[in-house]
Order: sequence, then C-alpha cells, then structure tokens
Amino acid sequence: MKPWGVSDSLKLYHIENWGDQYFNINPGGNLTVHPRQGLGPGIDVMKVVAEASAQNLEMPLLIRFQDIIRHRVIQLNEAFRKAIVEHNYQGKYQGVYPIKVNQMREVVEEVVDAGRDFDYGLEAGSKAELVAVLAQELAPEALTIVNGYKDYSVIKLALMGLKIGKKVIIVIEKLSEVHQVVQVAHELGVQPMLGIRCKLHSKGSGKWESSGGESAKFGLTTPEMLYTVNYLKSQGYPEAIKLLHFHIGSQVTNIRTVKEAVKEATRFYSELIKMGVKLEYLDVGGGLGVDYDGSHTDFESSMNYSLQEYCSDVVYSIQEICANEEVPVPTIVSESGRAIAAHHSLLVVNIFGSIEMGNTPLDLDEPKNGEEESDVVKEMRYAFQNLNFKNVMESLNEAIQRKEEALSMFKLGVLGLEDRAKVEHLFWQICRKATQWSSDLRYVPEELEKVSKALADQYLCNFSIFQSMPDHWAIQQLFPVMPIHRLNEEPSKNATLVDITCDSDGKVSKFIDLRDVKDMLKLHPLKEGEPYYIGFFLTGAYQDIMGDLHNLFGKVNEVHVFLDETEPGGYYIEEVIRGNSIASVLKWIQYSPEHLEKEIKTMIDKKVREGGIKPREGVDLQNFYEQVLRGYTYIDSLKPNLNHMYSQLTTEELNRGSGVLQ
Repeated sequence: MKPWGVSDSLKLYHIENWGDQYFNINPGGNLTVHPRQGLGPGIDVMKVVAEASAQNLEMPLLIRFQDIIRHRVIQLNEAFRKAIVEHNYQGKYQGVYPIKVNQMREVVEEVVDAGRDFDYGLEAGSKAELVAVLAQELAPEALTIVNGYKDYSVIKLALMGLKIGKKVIIVIEKLSEVHQVVQVAHELGVQPMLGIRCKLHSKGSGKWESSGGESAKFGLTTPEMLYTVNYLKSQGYPEAIKLLHFHIGSQVTNIRTVKEAVKEATRFYSELIKMGVKLEYLDVGGGLGVDYDGSHTDFESSMNYSLQEYCSDVVYSIQEICANEEVPVPTIVSESGRAIAAHHSLLVVNIFGSIEMGNTPLDLDEPKNGEEESDVVKEMRYAFQNLNFKNVMESLNEAIQRKEEALSMFKLGVLGLEDRAKVEHLFWQICRKATQWSSDLRYVPEELEKVSKALADQYLCNFSIFQSMPDHWAIQQLFPVMPIHRLNEEPSKNATLVDITCDSDGKVSKFIDLRDVKDMLKLHPLKEGEPYYIGFFLTGAYQDIMGDLHNLFGKVNEVHVFLDETEPGGYYIEEVIRGNSIASVLKWIQYSPEHLEKEIKTMIDKKVREGGIKPREGVDLQNFYEQVLRGYTYIDSLKPNLNHMYSQLTTEELNRGSGVLQ
C-alpha cells in the first residue's frame, strides 16, 4: 500500500479547492498560510501556536493573518480595474467595506490602510458603527456610506462628517428618512449627499435570498423613489441625490442572479438620469461570495463564479444598459465584506479527549465458570462469532433485531442489567467489524451508512460553537475544518466534533465536501501526552462579532500575525489580545467579582470558626477561588509536552519582543 503523504491530505481536506492558494502543507506535515496567495514562503501555523503557548496563551486561539486582509482589498480593487480596462468602461470603481462584517479595530484599520491608494471607503449600518467610521482617516475621495435605520443622531453625525470634509452619503431606505434629513440639513446649513436604496424585483440566491426582492426589509418602491426626488427638489436640494443603491443579500451563490440584479438597477439609474437626477454612483451592494466548500457551484456554501468574473459581469452589465439608454456610466460602488474578511481568520482549538461509541472497559466475554446467559445474549454472541464478509448485511440486520428485542425485555424486567450490557457491547462489535468491510462493497446499504455515522468518535474540542462559530449553529453555515499538523500521517478515525458547552447543539456534525455535505470528518488517533490541534477556517466574516456568551464562555485569546521575511519563521506576532477572564464576563451580567470574593470568604471563615476547615486550608481555598475567577473561561490546558514544537523555534523566535507580548 502506498504510504500516506502531504498530497493525500491536500486532497482529503480539499485545501486546494477552498483555500484559494492561501493555505498549504509543508513537508513536515504542518499547515502553512500564504498571505500573498501562494507567493513567497508560508507561515507554519504550528510555530505560531508554539510561540503563543510560550506566551502563556491557552487554547482556543484565534490567529489573524492581517496581510490576507490587505491582499483581499488590493485583489478586489485590481479585479475591478482590470474589468474596467477590458471593457473600456469610462467610469471608475470605488468600493466600501461594510464594517458590520467585522468591526474589530485592527481589521478596519488594515482595510483602510490597504485601500488608501484606491479611494476605498467604509460603510456603517448603525449609530455605533458610524461613530467608529467617522474617526477613520480615509483617503480624501473615499466614500462613507450610511445604511440602516437612522434617527436624529445618526443623520446629524453623517452631516457633521460632511462639514469636516468627508464624503458621507446617507442612503434613504425608508420614506420617513428623507423628511428627517431635510430637517437636520436645514438646521446645520449643509448640502446633504444622499443615496436611494431601491427595491428590486430581482432576488439573491442562497440562505439570504429574502434580503432582496419586493418584500425586502429596506428600500423604496418605485413610487416612493419618485416622491423622494420631487420632495428634495421642492425643499431646495435638487442635486442632493448622488447614489443609487441596491442589495440582494449576502453570499450570492449564482452569478446569473448578480447580472440580473445589476441590469435591473442600472435601468433605474438610467431613468433617473433622464429625469435630471444628478446621480454619480451606482452601489451594487454586497453579496460577493466565499467558496467555503470549494465546489465552485451554486450550493449555499459556495458560489459558481470567480472574483474576476464577478467584477467583469458587473462592469459589463452596467455598461451595456447605459450604452443602450445613452446615459453616462456611473462610478461603481460595491459593499463586499465577506469576501474581504473571511479568509484572514483561523480558529485553533485543542482536542482534549474523545468518546468512542461501543468502547467498554468491562470484561464482557463469554462466561467460563458455567454461568448461564440469556438466549438473546447467546444469539448476539453467535452472530458476532460467525460474522464474515459474505453475510455482513444478514448479520447486521440480525444484530439490530436482537438489540431491539433486548431493550424490550429489559423494560419488561425479564433481562438483567449485565445481560443488557453484553448485548450492547456485542452489537457495537458487530457494527465495527461490518463498517471495516464496507469500503470493499460496491454499494453501501443505507443501514450500514447509518451504523457508520453512529460509530463515529466524538472528539472533545476546547471551544464554544456559540461564541466562535455562531453561524454554524444558527444557519448551518459550513466552514472548512481540518487538523493543522500530522498531515503527513493518514487519519484513520471518523469523527464529529463537540464543544464544551452544556448544550446538545454544541457540536459540528456537518462538514464540507465537493459533492455533498459529509456527516463525519477524518481525523488522527489521539496520542497519549501529545496535543492535537484542529483549525476552523474562513471564520473572519461575522463570527467575531455575532458570538454570544452561552455558558459564559467569553472571547478567545487572539494573536495578529504579519509577514516579515527578515524574521525567523518569516513572520512576527504584532499584537496579543487576551481573551475574557471569568471575572470580566461576570461583570457583563452584573456580578461584582469583589462581592463574590467577599461572599466566599464569609462562607469559608464561618467554616473555619466551626472547625470544619483548618485555617491554612481556608486560605488555600480562597486563593484558588480568586485564581479561577481571574482565569480564562475555557478549559485549563493539560500542559502537554510542547518541547517537540518549541524545538522547531529558534531562541530568537521565542525571545523576540514586540512590546505587546509582555
């Protein structure tokens, strides 16, 4: 048999399909990250994990590769520039990043810096987001788009942005907003820059299809758009409308949907231009997808187009309609967020154990001292002893029948606990042997497939799905999942993943596949005393912000990694953000850590006075309580031996200082 190699792991986990050349495996079997999309040397993720461990950062660990954000911003802008040249488009492209996708300061600042040469701007969808966005030092011509519901404060903030020299466009999404804008504009004495969000007949595709269409939450109907134009003229703002906006939903899976929506919106644009509206921008909204499963299809976790195809189709569709209508082409604006942020973030978790179905420590072999067994146990044992490749399905069906019979007998009180244990043990032994032979069958029957799923090990992961991957729990969003090391070894375990919350929904049992969705993931057997790490990929969009405090598991430890070929390993950790302590999450829900400490001390002191606890023991218990209170919310590390990983790091790598690591 051919030995397992790195190329086999690349194929098994479909890295070359979903990885978009940002991820690979080195000869040592460790995952590598290539922030310049395959160019230059990769960053060994296990070295980053080892360095973080040396800084006493426990798992789970969120690793941000900031250079990927920069690369994605540049790539999007260059793709539109290429399409504009290719189609001889007489306008330009000016995108904005919607910060709702990931509002983390470090992410937003990286986007702003990377987009400065492209006049790349930002979009805010709430009052708090607008407060953050207005303080960003954008390029002079970059746009600030204001979407979402708007009260007096939001409108005044946006108009204040105009007064301090920013190009802030307030998008009118419901009719009452235009009256509010006019009122505040009169108060401040400022000429507003406005956009109109139109309700298209066209809808998106995938999970967020309902975001668009005539029943969408936001947007003006055609009569409302005409009213808005006339009302602004009557109020002395005939040239206030600068932008036409639409949005058909996030993660649009089908390029045909994009083209239809753009063409319909451009017809609106053309008609408004003919009416004398001084439109300059056409905002095609978000929706640019991410290929989470690598299938390149219109499945909801993928998309059937490339970035360049998306840009080319948007440019061509706008140009075609404008040429037919004989109107000047607009500056194209897009609000792509998922495609900018998703790839840069990698969540690494440690596996601290597994649950093997049917694995029992009891001795349930055939009795040798003449003790009698129930007939149902004898029949199950006979089925196991006579199981072979030719009668595998017959034996499996027999085992299923006998197990059901045993359960009924137990409920009626005619089968003892030990005999029930023997029946269950033998049943799972039959199932295990049957599934071992299933790979040699031309056709795997449905019953055998169900047994294979039931036999999958449950790997215990030190994280909360509700905090770190809420979209997987809430809308069954698929994310690539795989080990980050031992990738030169063949994984032999079929597994599902469970988190450390007390909720039965805290699990990952659906995994990406090129043809369908898999119910199990191939992982390596755990080795005693050695850590085992897996990564959750493409989690940079929405997951950071939408996570909750289920079971009071807080934000995880985080490191920001930058490329630097002059550094050992080709990278440096620029910043460390430590995850929430138990004390901090308790504060959020109105518990005072100081009060909790005081209450525990009162209880301990009482027990000491009563003689139930010795004074020294009381001090130790109090210290332990306070230590836990100020510790990480996740499972304590088992302190595995990481020397074999540290040996991969030079002394300079372990000791280099970046100020924030103190």
